[in-house]
Amino acid sequence: MTDLMTDQFTPADARRLLDLWDTQQAAYVAHRENRFQAMRDVLRLHLGDRPATVLDLACGPGALTDRVLTELPAARCVAVDYDPMLLRIATAALADHGDRADVRDLDLVADDWADRLGVDTVDAVVSSTALHWLSPAQLLAVYTAAARLLRPGGILLNADHLRFGPEQPTLATLARQHDEQTQQAGFAAGALRYDAWHAEAARTPALAALTDERQRRFVDRPQQPDSPLQFHLAALRTAGFAEVGTIWQYLDDYVVFAHR
Repeated sequence: MTDLMTDQFTPADARRLLDLWDTQQAAYVAHRENRFQAMRDVLRLHLGDRPATVLDLACGPGALTDRVLTELPAARCVAVDYDPMLLRIATAALADHGDRADVRDLDLVADDWADRLGVDTVDAVVSSTALHWLSPAQLLAVYTAAARLLRPGGILLNADHLRFGPEQPTLATLARQHDEQTQQAGFAAGALRYDAWHAEAARTPALAALTDERQRRFVDRPQQPDSPLQFHLAALRTAGFAEVGTIWQYLDDYVVFAHR
């Protein structure tokens, strides 16, 4: 990564964009902080106050890693993503946590991402609003790699919209209507839309310089079909987890749990 001092992209710049990201994401994810709190509670109860390593998959600008490190002062986080702009923001935004935050440039689609992680084992794996970009086969591969990285007794928490299928048309309609209302309220209150947030980030020269690389990395990554809750639970069992379930749900927004 380019040195943060030479390109004049400061932790304060990154924190401003992370705050805007949080506001933007809250317009798309109702009760997002409640979702995060459920994840933090489970991590705190499971890990206690002992030193632990938490792996954040597709960390984005560092929103979940920041909350985990604040909740668990003895923990360290290895946060991975493939978007160079988001990685730059996460690196600077998490600088206050010192060496407890380790941001890595890794592509979860690559077969060897876990081998290149540089960490043999972790105590927990987390992700938030990110793994829906993976195909079903890619998701199973990531869950399998995560299971291999986890110590015996380790846990995985994945928060995301897991859409209702055609067998639940009423719930699907209600969830869609609620999403629309949540977005309307958020945007009316000043939240940036997803594309507008990226445009705002690109106004920063250090990040604008990464736009071509970002485009190159994702040009052949089409949006994937939705994988419902049942697929995630089945994939986690197939990946080798002994216990799977959910710890939080609001309409079609879930936090999926798995125990190694």
